[in-house]
Amino acid sequence: MGWLPSSLESRVQNIQTWVNRLKKLCPIGYISYENAKFDTQLMRNPEINGVEYQQGTLQGYEVREYLLEKFGRKCCYCGKENVPLEVEHIIPKSRGGTDRVDNLCLACHDCNQRKGSKTAEEFGYPHIQKQVKESLKDASAINSTRWKAYEVLKQTGLDVECGTGARTKMNRIRLDLPKTHYFDACCVGESTTNHLYFKTKEVLFIKAKGRGSRSRTNLDRYGFPRGYLARQKFFFVFQTGDMVKAVVPRGKYQGVWFGEVACRKTGSFDIKGKDGKRIAQGINYRYVQVIQRFDGYTYRREGMNIA
Repeated sequence: MGWLPSSLESRVQNIQTWVNRLKKLCPIGYISYENAKFDTQLMRNPEINGVEYQQGTLQGYEVREYLLEKFGRKCCYCGKENVPLEVEHIIPKSRGGTDRVDNLCLACHDCNQRKGSKTAEEFGYPHIQKQVKESLKDASAINSTRWKAYEVLKQTGLDVECGTGARTKMNRIRLDLPKTHYFDACCVGESTTNHLYFKTKEVLFIKAKGRGSRSRTNLDRYGFPRGYLARQKFFFVFQTGDMVKAVVPRGKYQGVWFGEVACRKTGSFDIKGKDGKRIAQGINYRYVQVIQRFDGYTYRREGMNIA
């Protein structure tokens, strides 16, 4: 437990927020909490054992030496040997790649220049890109916050039952439910009943969005300013993120639109659909009505995956 960085602390606070909200709406008597720990080394290397657990991924290596040994001291694209080799990102950082060693390889100068901002797969080497493993940041976040979240749940005054991932899986299989987050939540802990009855066929997905940024300058990928955010949050009583209904009487976007509003100080708003893409642009604020004020979260309903 102890101190957590703000990005992880916010995860714990989101749990606390929604438990407190649900307590006001439902007669909650106790909480079932899956207190799971992920072995990230084992997830990346299923054959790991013994002393390897005590050594980091690059134990005894610098990154460049590790890559030279991994790729046989040759360009991983053209196979040239005995030429200067450059450390290269398999998925470029401009495309969302990271500096993790799994996303690095060696390339000669010519191949590195020709590849540019392409991924290895786009460059014609899909087998190289397969070496990039999935991010384990979510598993690491759970490992870091699991006991802090437990303490927050205990502070609610409710009885808290801890379950394991294995028990959740056993309960889900016993109840013949599909593998989804919301069905897993119904199967946590020893208290899971022998029968579950669902009075709805919809699930409400809630995603934390934050309440804006302190930075008022947008930067391009090179770090240069490309735009400035307004100093105010509200425009004509609306703020970006409000769920709205727009009734447009005429023009290209004539009709009725529902979604999130993106505000401008000119009063010309955009409406975004549930996938985050703009479905209507340049809508005058006079045609817009608030359905729900933005509270730091977005909400989306989907049908339950029940056979």
